[in-house]
Amino acid sequence: MGARFGSVHALRDVTLEFVPGSATALMGANGSGKTTLLDCVAGLLEPTSGSVDSAGHKIAYVRQHLPHRWMPLTAREVVTMGRYGLRGLLGRLQRSDLDAIEAAARHLDVHDLFGLQFGELSGGQRQRVIVAQALAAEPTVLLLDEPLTGLDIPSQDRILLVIEQEIAGGAIVVLSTHHLDEARHCDRVALLAGRVVAVGPPDEVLVPDRLRETFGARILGDHADHDHDHTLLVLDDHGHEH
Repeated sequence: MGARFGSVHALRDVTLEFVPGSATALMGANGSGKTTLLDCVAGLLEPTSGSVDSAGHKIAYVRQHLPHRWMPLTAREVVTMGRYGLRGLLGRLQRSDLDAIEAAARHLDVHDLFGLQFGELSGGQRQRVIVAQALAAEPTVLLLDEPLTGLDIPSQDRILLVIEQEIAGGAIVVLSTHHLDEARHCDRVALLAGRVVAVGPPDEVLVPDRLRETFGARILGDHADHDHDHTLLVLDDHGHEH
């Protein structure tokens, strides 16, 4: 699969398979194609070459850079939007919808936020509400674009727990991240630099040579062996790509 914006190739010759009951972390420098790949998997962007086979999966996508102010919606209404794909904007919610909303709110611990305006919530609270919205759709594929960036520790821990629960339930989780520790929580890591530099288990992929090939001068650290690769530091501006 490939994706191009005008004359700029965001991704070239990408071949990846995501397996049920597993999590894959996408890592790469700003502009490496992480978000472009997620957009293609979500069906928001048509590849300019190749294709994406969703195999009938129900996909939910939590995108980065949520606005601080939305329309005047409560947190409950935002989570409920997760059922619109099934019921439509004006469709009547059924018992199964209410159960899905309740389960999502419980998993993300956002019940106490339901009566509050979404735009008045903190960054961590907003992210938990948006992830709850995604879970309310009962997806079999959960896509997360830098889901933990800038969040408080409790919100990070809650979202990581939800990821583990989704994997245990047989879902596919694909997330982008700039952080080695987040990537090590996943079953596989795909390093991107406009192409797939390497893909495999974290212990095999998050090694100095591969990381330097991916991030170049953004890597600081020594040439330690695999048992000490945690001393490496990835420097990036966390800017968004296309």
